[in-house]
Amino acid sequence: MNIEIYRKTFPSLSFDQPEQGILRITLSAPGKLNAADAHMHKDLAYVWQHVDKDSDVSCVLVRGDGKSFSAGGDFSLIEEMIESDTALVRVWKEARDLVYNLVNCSKPVVSEIRGPAVGAGLAVALLADVSIAAHDASLLDGHTRLGVAAGDHAVLIWPLLCGLAKARYHLLTNTPVSGKQAEEMGLVSLSVPDDELEHCALETARTLAAGSPTAVRWTKYALNNWLRMAGPSFDTSLALEFLGFRLDDVKEGLSSLKEKRPADFPKDSPL
Repeated sequence: MNIEIYRKTFPSLSFDQPEQGILRITLSAPGKLNAADAHMHKDLAYVWQHVDKDSDVSCVLVRGDGKSFSAGGDFSLIEEMIESDTALVRVWKEARDLVYNLVNCSKPVVSEIRGPAVGAGLAVALLADVSIAAHDASLLDGHTRLGVAAGDHAVLIWPLLCGLAKARYHLLTNTPVSGKQAEEMGLVSLSVPDDELEHCALETARTLAAGSPTAVRWTKYALNNWLRMAGPSFDTSLALEFLGFRLDDVKEGLSSLKEKRPADFPKDSPL
């Protein structure tokens, strides 16, 4: 495992090796709750292909820097998508590839979820093979609040994890879920007190890294066929999300978030 190659190839992410065979990826954007700018969004999409081919990596542990996992796409990235067709198509492709590359990565992935996990950050957190959240973590899809359809990952995996009724409620109303609630409803694998999170996540990664590579990776592959079967639903949701970036709702949604006020979405919907 050559950490320097990862750092040079995916410079927006931080990498270290806490133990033999374990690659730790840290999302870091100080002062922005680790929100993903254009560079981080691209790196999050394609780092999984590199991990898949790295024979020195047995397990990945992904986390956010400090007291948050990730606030999703940052405002500058959203503004670029609203204003530029080229940016919109580029980010659509990255969003698609992020989900499928993570699903298809043969190596097991553990997410260590602390603080807010929103949007693209939440996609990484929940698509991990084992997701471990602090009791007071806050999981929020965020898309309908912005004024676009839930598309990053939610339609793909929320109904499978927590059932259609809960998925409908939280994705349509944009109601956040604490880490403890998320475990109770099946949205994450485990929830632990904040001061136990790092130890629990690393211990889980250690267990996976020490397991039979073929047994672990082939079990992951077979399990993820549930997600592959839902691929058409995911593709539709992602297309509808990105269509929304060409409508007026997203402009009001973004303005209201920046101004920290309730959104006043246009009532003359084109539908």
